[in-house]
Amino acid sequence: MLSTMQDVPLTVSRILRHGSTIHGASHITTWTGDGAPQRRTFAETGARAGQLAHALRDELGVSGDDRVATLMWNNAEHVEAYLAVPSMGAVLHTLNLRLPVEQLVWIVNHAADRVVVVNGSLLPLLAPLLPSLTTVEHVIVSGPGDRSLLDGCRARVHDYEELIADRPADYDWPDIDERAAAALCYTSGTTGEPKGVAYSHRSVFLHSMHVNSAEAFAQTPGDLALPVVPMFHVNAWGLPHAAFMSGTSMLMPDRFLQPAPLAEMIASERPTLAGAVPTIWQGLLAELEANPRDISSLRTVVVGGSACPPSLMHTFEDRHGVRVVHAWGMTETSPLGSIAHPPAGVTGEEEWAYRATQGRFPASVEARLAGPGGGFLPWDGRSAGELEVRGPWIAGAYYGGASGEPFRPEDKFSPDGWLRTGDVGTISPDGYLTLTDRAKDVIKSGGEWISSVELENVLMGHPEVAEAAVVAVPDEKWGERPLATVVLTEGATADYETLRSYLGEHVAHWQLPERWAVIEAVPKTSVGKFDKKVLRKQYADGQLDVTRL
Repeated sequence: MLSTMQDVPLTVSRILRHGSTIHGASHITTWTGDGAPQRRTFAETGARAGQLAHALRDELGVSGDDRVATLMWNNAEHVEAYLAVPSMGAVLHTLNLRLPVEQLVWIVNHAADRVVVVNGSLLPLLAPLLPSLTTVEHVIVSGPGDRSLLDGCRARVHDYEELIADRPADYDWPDIDERAAAALCYTSGTTGEPKGVAYSHRSVFLHSMHVNSAEAFAQTPGDLALPVVPMFHVNAWGLPHAAFMSGTSMLMPDRFLQPAPLAEMIASERPTLAGAVPTIWQGLLAELEANPRDISSLRTVVVGGSACPPSLMHTFEDRHGVRVVHAWGMTETSPLGSIAHPPAGVTGEEEWAYRATQGRFPASVEARLAGPGGGFLPWDGRSAGELEVRGPWIAGAYYGGASGEPFRPEDKFSPDGWLRTGDVGTISPDGYLTLTDRAKDVIKSGGEWISSVELENVLMGHPEVAEAAVVAVPDEKWGERPLATVVLTEGATADYETLRSYLGEHVAHWQLPERWAVIEAVPKTSVGKFDKKVLRKQYADGQLDVTRL
């Protein structure tokens, strides 16, 4: 027996039409840094998206599943591209401006991007790359910037506002297969070349619905969301699409991502929800200590990308009344995979125990733990294995390039199609995920596993430690042992013995590092995660001043 329900495609154009009509009065505020933010309603944004689609089709000849890349900050024009490009049937390809230039060139050529929309402030980054971008035919420049940098380039250069001016706001958005690609995002390529993940219209729609649910971010038309997480990083965790669906207004930071302007825009514009990696919030806390601002409008700060130290969560809540919510995800999971809302009725230390996890999985994400010797482990909160997931917004393969087939590396996908996340952890009987490490970062010492994340979180709870990263290094007796690298706060007096004793109050004695080094800053990847391969290389090359206790 078949259902009697209508078969209506789940597409980005439905989000666009809904947001620009039903929630037309909601708005996007882009921070400009000069005290006069740019403001634009959802209705105006939808109209400008229509104008952009006309320009791309009529003037630039974009059609079918052509790739339109964006090299942009978080701003209103970027949202317009987010909506227009997939809705017209093309594929939005967000470029990570923090990647090494050779990876950017490789990604653009691999995706065969025909058009690049770029903020004028990023022309110094794009211009030197253009001779190597073999498929780019058009460059659209948005906002102020030195356009002379593009003189003599092979691609045609257009001004964003001039290109869309006087074009119709109404666009006949085509019927699109909901399984067609809507957006393309590449992994950061920490091992090998970056890998492309193509999100479908269906996956974007379903993911947006979950982001708006009470089980996740609970966005409403009364909220103002601040996506600090870049729109080139897994679609800003799905916040822009979800906000346009729910009518949640957005505060866009543009290029002003430093702690001082972030504190200023929060105090001025009063957002209720924000999302970013832990290093952003650590910087903001330091700024607020030095220059207090009122950030009490924030009801929720979502932290993901890497493990959030519990000390950071406590400080935000105790000093500023802001609730920090832990989430887990990755490029391949769109990205929301789990979120740490505690069960109803728990309080006190029991509540904090749940909030320190990576949270529970939504109904659309299935999870299992693969054991080191084969087979799958129980959800008992103790058995640690590699997390594997599947679901309607989980990647089942990687993009094979403009002329290649999707591919599924054995180290990334199980024989039955589940995504191998590379994260090691446990799952409790009531479904809470606790990640103990990346598979490549877990420290294998004398046949036992040591969690580098646990050691880091404890160390960052010390008042004189600003950041800490722990990596495995070779050891002649145990195979591997932990090396603790710490960034001390200004004026700190703690020595290695003090820090080791502090750590010993929280973890087993055999896990305590013998090797210590003070560093100026923890190396970061292009998306703000600790780049431990750099630390391991620095140790191997003798570049760290290591003390052995």
